[in-house]
Amino acid sequence: MIKAGVYGASGRVGRLLIEDLAKTEGIELSVIYIRKELNFPLQEGITVTNDLATFLQHCDIVIDFSLPEAAQLLFEEALKCPRPIVSGTTGFDEHQLNLLKTVSEQMPVLHATNMSLGVAMLSKLVNTAAKTLEGFDIEVVEMHHRHKKDAPSGTALTLAESAAAGRGLDLDRVRVSGRNGNIGERSEDEIAVMALRGGDIVGRHTVGFYNDGEFIELNHTATSRNTFSKGAIRAAQWLADKESGLYSIADCLEI
Repeated sequence: MIKAGVYGASGRVGRLLIEDLAKTEGIELSVIYIRKELNFPLQEGITVTNDLATFLQHCDIVIDFSLPEAAQLLFEEALKCPRPIVSGTTGFDEHQLNLLKTVSEQMPVLHATNMSLGVAMLSKLVNTAAKTLEGFDIEVVEMHHRHKKDAPSGTALTLAESAAAGRGLDLDRVRVSGRNGNIGERSEDEIAVMALRGGDIVGRHTVGFYNDGEFIELNHTATSRNTFSKGAIRAAQWLADKESGLYSIADCLEI
């Protein structure tokens, strides 16, 4: 039985992870990390702690859905007590991404901006479409609930990276994340990534390929956050016995 620790347990996905782990065979919740007071019920026998060393000692694998600053603390502590880590945290800065890579040299780490099968397949389709539809303009639009803190979403950036890779482009050089005023015509290579926020939208991503006389739009809509929690649990079961390295959700799903 795999003993899982949930880091970021009081968040939206964290709470669902606790519920879904109780319903999944072969893996069980053994410990949660709570920065403040526990304000929801738990089954007996589960360790609750705000000490990272204790947290890591009580689990075989970590599932992280937190904030970038919190994930950074987790990664730093994991270098002292290595554990396989599945991380769905988004919004990392350059230092945090480099730390993630350093951690993966000592333990298996699966980082995904989105844990759903649908988004993994969408990313592959976007890459293929970008290669095939030469001359089509590429625009990415994402929609999320009013409480989401980072923009554009990590998923939108991943999709834009897939499109840029399909064209052999450096996304940092061609990405546009806002348009205002007399900006001139759209350049040939630019890839726009736009963010909308409102209501309780779980997540919707559209990648459009636009040409004169026709266009194609590829869409993914998440209607429940359980998509992410169940995907993370599946990833944890897959990652538990892997060698050190940095893995993707596509590796887990073998697509």
